[in-house]
Amino acid sequence: MKTAIPWTFSALAAIVLIPPATAEILAVMNYESKPADQLKSLKLSGETARREGLAIVDVDPESPNFGKIVSDIPIDADNVVHHIFYDRTMSKAYITGLQQPALQVLDLTKNPYRLSTIETPPCNVAEDVILDEANERWYLTCMGSANVIVGDVASDEVVGEITLPGTYPHGLAVNSGIDRILVTSTITPDLTSPDEFVSVVRASDLEPLGKIKMSDAESPSKVAPVEVFFVPGAEPVTALVTNMFGHTLEALVWNEDEQEFGRETIFNFAEHGATVPLEIYFNDDKNPDRMYVTTAMKPGYLHVFDISEGPTKPKLLKQIATADGAHHVGFTPDFRYGFVQNSFINLPDMSDGSVSVVDLESGEVVASMDTLKDAGLNPNSIALLPEWNHLAGH
Repeated sequence: MKTAIPWTFSALAAIVLIPPATAEILAVMNYESKPADQLKSLKLSGETARREGLAIVDVDPESPNFGKIVSDIPIDADNVVHHIFYDRTMSKAYITGLQQPALQVLDLTKNPYRLSTIETPPCNVAEDVILDEANERWYLTCMGSANVIVGDVASDEVVGEITLPGTYPHGLAVNSGIDRILVTSTITPDLTSPDEFVSVVRASDLEPLGKIKMSDAESPSKVAPVEVFFVPGAEPVTALVTNMFGHTLEALVWNEDEQEFGRETIFNFAEHGATVPLEIYFNDDKNPDRMYVTTAMKPGYLHVFDISEGPTKPKLLKQIATADGAHHVGFTPDFRYGFVQNSFINLPDMSDGSVSVVDLESGEVVASMDTLKDAGLNPNSIALLPEWNHLAGH
């Protein structure tokens, strides 16, 4: 059931959009206050009230309004809003929260934009919202309650639940063609005990089928698989997984005869001076030849791979230093720019707070958007507004 979030007049006034500038690229970012020690280093220690919200910002480096906040939607500071995910039509955005069990939805068809809430069954530490290929179902991973909530995209009503006892669900990928869902088990909510498995679920009836260990090391390997994505158009069907603390990229290749996945390590980021791999993106929804992966740990990087010879044979083309905590990326439809959000849940050495503007052709950072950082805020996720956005395999 969806219930509207109460608004004040000042909150509504704050989200009236300004007319388009001659050049602009608008991005939506959910933000929260930086920790006290970071505020002190920024000489902002006098700011004590915790803040959360959604900021719509012009991130076009060629715009006269670069870095300007176009609108600011306040959110209850107890939510700890985490990630932003579009449905496949980009008509609405789902926003997860680490502290509140409900799922929030931003309706992008109405102006001004409005937030509503989907009440879900218990979902502690809500992480990702993933859509199936037909845009009919969404899947909400709950890292603190060992379950995945399934919803109907059209109505946003909850229609099912996947129970995965003893796991910490974070990343999820759906492939209806082989009737499988993959769910990473990442780490305990207190971030003290990394896990090492990906759960396999039958998509048609939500029945768990088993687990795949994501390391050859002796258990507990503590590699912390975090995100998983099926490579668009790959034959055989292939999913890629980032091992957050194992610092590797793993491939799960579907064996049609055996009806199961085989695992292989296809890249080691630590060998290139990079650690904590997080997000994966592709430059085409059907037949990509480029893959982009972020690594978060000091400094953060955006890695560009050539996968034209197949997803299990990635060739590193460029490793672009952005800033500590490189995490989510927004891509323009022509892949001219990638906008790297540099903050990973306020963790030490991974929460710079800037957005790096990367020229993807030259492989260089051409600008840094520091508006939120300078205000003592960390962006936790970024998505370009639909007019400027490529889903990039998400």
